[in-house]
Amino acid sequence: MDTLILVFHALAAIGVITLVLLQHGKGADMGAAFGSGSAGSLFGSSGSASFLSRTTAVLAAVFFATSLALTYVSSHKSASKGVMASVVAKPAQAPKSGEIPK
Repeated sequence: MDTLILVFHALAAIGVITLVLLQHGKGADMGAAFGSGSAGSLFGSSGSASFLSRTTAVLAAVFFATSLALTYVSSHKSASKGVMASVVAKPAQAPKSGEIPK
């Protein structure tokens, strides 16, 4: 379970980083005039921004949820027991009065 959450967490982190880097900043309009605005034709005139923004928000929510899940799982781990934990220790018997201990 711990490994599965960790894999989703890493994938969400990589996805958020990728989507943030793909998004245009406020000053990207001048760059679009020189040919970097071709992504707008794929999603429509303003569809690219809303699609990337929504996907980034969903992946950020997944990242947040997996962060909380990893915190919960790591704080509720059972204490690891040693090899001898299953062996029942016999209590030492006190010598009876008048008896010499061996």
